Amino acid sequence: MKKIIAFAGSNSKKSINKELATYVTILIDNSITTVLDLNDFPIPVYGVDTETENGIPENAQKFFDIIQSADGIILSLAEHNGNFSVAFKNMFDWMSRINQKVWNNIPMLLMATSPGGRGGASVLSIAKNGFSHMGGNIIADFSLPSFYDNFKEGTIIDDALNTQLKELVIKLKKSL
Repeated sequence: MKKIIAFAGSNSKKSINKELATYVTILIDNSITTVLDLNDFPIPVYGVDTETENGIPENAQKFFDIIQSADGIILSLAEHNGNFSVAFKNMFDWMSRINQKVWNNIPMLLMATSPGGRGGASVLSIAKNGFSHMGGNIIADFSLPSFYDNFKEGTIIDDALNTQLKELVIKLKKSL
């Protein structure tokens, strides 16, 4: 059975991106899915001096090891000022110090959502352009605009968007 790791690039306790990533896990059958929360892996802010003095934080290594054990990744990125959230960028930076090919060519469904009409398009674009240099194997990407209008009671209520996402999930499953 395939192992899928899902998480949000956010440390918000009420992360809409975690809601979206969690929703996708219920669309994948015949797999073992685990939803991670960056809050469960506290780490110091990355800095070369911190790394030199203390090495790689245990929680960064744990998070990295979990990612490496996956057959597939579902990642929904929060957008802060058009870029990654600090919490995600920090974890990403630490993991890249363990191995620059962070994503290890593991098939990935990359997503973003936001309350606004662009649905995290800026951060999604940054990730799509950069992850390929870090071992990213992005099978599909999805942007959910206007989260609070399109996502209610644990599901996407816009039929066209829901159908689009389900087709991308099938594409991910076929790549595993």
